[in-house]
Amino acid sequence: HYKEYDAVPCHNHYCAHFQRVAPAFLAVACAAAALGTGALLLALTKRPHSWGWPQSRVLVAQLAVGTGLFTTLLPLVVVGIRQGWQLGSMLCKLTHLLWHWSLFVQGLLVGTSSFCTTWACWDPWSQRLAVVVWVSALLLAVPAALSSGTVAASETSCIQRSVDVLSPAYLLHLALCLFLLLPAVLVVATVAVPQLKAGVSWLFLGLWVPYGMGLAVDFLLETRLLQPTCNTFQHFDFVLGLSQGLGVLHCYLGPAALLALRLC
Repeated sequence: HYKEYDAVPCHNHYCAHFQRVAPAFLAVACAAAALGTGALLLALTKRPHSWGWPQSRVLVAQLAVGTGLFTTLLPLVVVGIRQGWQLGSMLCKLTHLLWHWSLFVQGLLVGTSSFCTTWACWDPWSQRLAVVVWVSALLLAVPAALSSGTVAASETSCIQRSVDVLSPAYLLHLALCLFLLLPAVLVVATVAVPQLKAGVSWLFLGLWVPYGMGLAVDFLLETRLLQPTCNTFQHFDFVLGLSQGLGVLHCYLGPAALLALRLC
């Protein structure tokens, strides 16, 4: 959108607003997530036997690692937004790879925990499943890395889609987000035990589904399957940005929910 943001008669002011608001929001989210994840890991260490099914210690520890991976990337993103992305396209791609790796890991962990008791103990079967989950999530994140990159605007930016909307890498990334992670979590969440549905499954799903829907609408607008209007052009990026911000909240609401369930 960058070349069209100052087009007449429609003006899109999202970039300036994003560069002003996003760093503070991400910094606060990072601090809160670090505190929440730290408290969760402390609770796992101090009272390991208090974690039972469905919030088993093995599951919660992996969720904490996934959340921690997501959180550690936030300072890098904050610096990049404030100063322009001067770190090169490869680091931009690596950031998106790790970002989406952490999200897919958490989604797959929530999904597998919803229909089996594998995570109830740390035995050879659960260890093999953990390897499958983490390796699979990394592979699922590769299209996100391939489709991301840097663009030259008023300041260099690291964006999720630097390729054409119909490029194979982006289409695969979009399909994985829409037809694997989100619907899969939705299906398994419907059969999850009540405690897990309330605390983890629906929370993670509810926070990221709006962003997935936003990506789908963005694809329809970019391909002209939905005809964009001036009003759409001016406001849709704000909606998409807010939905992504909502998803970011999982990095500290997730640990808080797990701690609350333990206390209950």
